[in-house]
Amino acid sequence: MNIRFYNGLVCAMLDKTEIIEGQEVWIQDNKISYIGHYNPSEFTFDREIDLKGNLIMPGFKNAHAHSGMTFLRSYADDLPLIDWLNHKVFPIEAKLKEEHVYYFNLLGILEYLTSGITSVMDMYFFQDEMVQASLDVGFRSVLVSGINGDNLDSVKKMEENYLRFNGSHDLISALMGFHAEYTSSKELIKEISKTAARYKASVYTHNSESKREVGECIERTGMTPTQYLNSLGIFDNGGGCFHCVHLSQEDFEIFKQKKIAVVTCPASNCKLSSGIAQVEKMVNFGIRVALGTDGHASNNALDMFREMYLTTALQKVITDNASAMDPIKVLEMITKVGANIMGLTDCDSLAPGKLADLIVIDLHQPNMQPLNDILKNLVYSGSKQNIKLTMINGKILYEDGKFNIGIDPEEIYKEVNKIKLYLVSNL
Repeated sequence: MNIRFYNGLVCAMLDKTEIIEGQEVWIQDNKISYIGHYNPSEFTFDREIDLKGNLIMPGFKNAHAHSGMTFLRSYADDLPLIDWLNHKVFPIEAKLKEEHVYYFNLLGILEYLTSGITSVMDMYFFQDEMVQASLDVGFRSVLVSGINGDNLDSVKKMEENYLRFNGSHDLISALMGFHAEYTSSKELIKEISKTAARYKASVYTHNSESKREVGECIERTGMTPTQYLNSLGIFDNGGGCFHCVHLSQEDFEIFKQKKIAVVTCPASNCKLSSGIAQVEKMVNFGIRVALGTDGHASNNALDMFREMYLTTALQKVITDNASAMDPIKVLEMITKVGANIMGLTDCDSLAPGKLADLIVIDLHQPNMQPLNDILKNLVYSGSKQNIKLTMINGKILYEDGKFNIGIDPEEIYKEVNKIKLYLVSNL
């Protein structure tokens, strides 16, 4: 479908993060074909959208989530991380079936679309069902293995999925990974390192989310989780770590040396009382940082506006510096930096030839007025009410509060609630 966006503001998120007036954005099939002032041509459009002064920009990248955990929203609340996992999350997850995860992912995707999220780095069980849910509605997903325990056969499955999913569809890609140091045996981690080395593949995992996690790792190994995983070769080809709330100075050095990215999840870390990651220090130290929501059980909402606000506000608190964590850098984290970390360099910005993953921000809302600084408004006062349109791969999947995914949302809600009751009753 060929679509013309005109009469709006454009923030392309290229070398300089700025808003440009008077430019149009043209979409041909699944890519951006033109950005600039109106240029009469023989190009014909299936639809022309008058932006009426609203803002068009790249879609948000959610660099860490567990979409299949939608069924745990407001089910496992008000507990610290380890107790939350062992007493609430793991027991009910053991009852999950493949078909359950399909519907739970559909629900997650609906929420992503309302938040302007056009892609997610997703770690959960039953990856075939995760893929099918994404393909059925046209959502872009980067799958990350979440294997754990001591079964080395799971590493073979991770490798199989890595090879099978990459290149299978333009909406799907896969990365190697495992749940965490504290849920994985040394033998499993070493086997993952060997497998990643064969493909020169980066590896992604949860890391240093709580003080307890770090302390127990030091007791077992004499090293922090970062140091321990590094000693086993996990970061020899780079990669990324989720949370990273409690890092030592030596950990910072390893992250910089091995070019390890961080995905901070401030809302989840606050809710689980895990702490506040030193994001300002990370950025100043030269470490790439992206944002993630984490899963519904630890966050309850998949809202990138909340994550943006918390990322900058919490840094001002812990540094005692009101100028800490520039909001423009935060916008870059959820667009081009996040895309880079997720391996989505074809949809990190708006430019001819890039994939058409974009959003339209409604500026005709009270929280966006007056227009003193639109980009700062997004971070400091923006909300999901400002997402007017979400496009992925050239298709408009959400517009003016309505979904265009080929599935009735009410049917998804009905099925999710039915499965949830089944799971709870079988505990």
